[in-house]
Amino acid sequence: MPYNPRLVILGRDGILNVYREDHVKAPEEWQPVPGALEAVARLNHAGWHAVVATNQAGIGRGMIDMASLNAVHQRMMQRLAAAGGRIDAVFFCPHTPEDSCDCRKPRPGLMRQIGLRYGIELRNVPMVCDTLRDLRAAQAAGCEPHLVRSGRATGLDAEQLAAIVAQVPDTEVHADLGAFVDFLLQRAHAPDSGPIGLN
Repeated sequence: MPYNPRLVILGRDGILNVYREDHVKAPEEWQPVPGALEAVARLNHAGWHAVVATNQAGIGRGMIDMASLNAVHQRMMQRLAAAGGRIDAVFFCPHTPEDSCDCRKPRPGLMRQIGLRYGIELRNVPMVCDTLRDLRAAQAAGCEPHLVRSGRATGLDAEQLAAIVAQVPDTEVHADLGAFVDFLLQRAHAPDSGPIGLN
């Protein structure tokens, strides 16, 4: 029987760590969103695997090199481990928008890489985003789109939020990663997995 892990795809900046306009270029610049590390740990303890899919155009722009990116992700993994959680793998696009690659979100290439790596269909895989761009990537890949308001979506008013959801109609909206995990675990234990309201 094929192995079919319960998998969640997470964006990085604004979801796991505080978003920076100037990119996270060094380990000390990687600061977790409050409650995010504990949310990943709760996912893991409930039997879910988590992977990261992130655009890292700072590499293509020469703002950060691979050694520095690896150091940033090592810090992320260490902080997660201290909270009792883990990320199985980080998939990243190093290109700039001008490169017109298939792996830069909103295109679905990164998610397809993840599907191939795990040997699973993406249609039931939740993807946690903080921008319309990433929601479109989830939609293009066939993932289940979720928007958290802990990163670049923090300042959106109700009208702006509704406009985003209208463009990716199946989007579920959550306050942050912890609220998303609450939703996911509640749904997993619901007698029938009907739709659950915004949280």
